Amino acid sequence: MSTEPLPSVIERRRVASPDVTPQALAWHKNALWMGSRDSRRIYGIEPDSWNVFEEAEAPGIPWAGVSTGEDLCFNLGEGTADDRYLWRYSSDGGFSETDRVACPDFTGSYLSYDGSHVYLSQWYKHRILKLDRTGNILENYDIGAEICGHTFFDGAIYVLRGTEQGNEDWRIAHLNLGTPGARQVEDLAKVPFQCRSLAFDGSNFWSNHRVANEIVCFALPS
Repeated sequence: MSTEPLPSVIERRRVASPDVTPQALAWHKNALWMGSRDSRRIYGIEPDSWNVFEEAEAPGIPWAGVSTGEDLCFNLGEGTADDRYLWRYSSDGGFSETDRVACPDFTGSYLSYDGSHVYLSQWYKHRILKLDRTGNILENYDIGAEICGHTFFDGAIYVLRGTEQGNEDWRIAHLNLGTPGARQVEDLAKVPFQCRSLAFDGSNFWSNHRVANEIVCFALPS
């Protein structure tokens, strides 16, 4: 990662999570969706009023979530081994076991979506994987550090990368996928809290400050 001094992100809003240990986070149909690591419940949150309009129990630990258009996709940890599976969720049908897909090697954490494919990051392997509908790996992107969230915006992946050790050190970085030969990860700003998950609402980014039980909205420095 770059050693050049970086500005910090600009915090816009910080709100109490509707449940403890907010982990998964997604922007879906003009609302935030959060999944609690410890209670294993997911919540649909109206962002202006901060009212919960939907709540459901997940069949596993909701480590990550992402909007795939009409529905949501959650990465759930199942069983004592915390094996990871992708589940489809809709407000009408809840969690759909018929659409359950195993993550590669039953591992993986955060999710993003480019309009056609789901992308899954693997924390300790420092990489993001582009997957097909059955969980096969189509492409592999080296991020160069631990990954605690990523999201798509304007044809690029924005990723939270850094290290969990010590006091934790996280940055938001940018990876342009347009030119394969020029795919370099560029750090943009420091994230001065212990962030988990990354979502984008069209104007601002959102992440969980899990240890504080808060959800944070922020922008990149100009």
